[in-house]
Amino acid sequence: MEQITWTEDFSVGIARIDEQHKRLIQMINRLIAEPQTTTKSETVSDLLNDMTNYAFEHFATEEELMREHNYPHLEEHVAQHRAFRKKTVDFCSATMLDVEAVPETMLYYLRDWLVEHILKSDMAFKPFFREQMVD
Repeated sequence: MEQITWTEDFSVGIARIDEQHKRLIQMINRLIAEPQTTTKSETVSDLLNDMTNYAFEHFATEEELMREHNYPHLEEHVAQHRAFRKKTVDFCSATMLDVEAVPETMLYYLRDWLVEHILKSDMAFKPFFREQMVD
């Protein structure tokens, strides 16, 4: 799998959210760059920590903006964020059980999150926030 390069196609037009999305791409690229990563590796441990921090900071940023501007699809978006948090906990549990497939499963999950959540769900709020003049 090739590394992902940030392009403006990923931009939602809000600088702080775009910066946070770039961190997600860095997580994905780290897994791509280290294909022999094992479940018990420092890489997996670091990435689970990064995923937890990403979820806390990034989701709070998005949800705060959505509440502040009365985004009509807030609850649906919050549910998707909740699912990411749960999946992160599931990965932590699988790591403790030494499930060998954790690194590969994390890679595909994060890549799918990029495609399904950022490029679809987050892009859906781009025109809304542009209209609200949020940058």
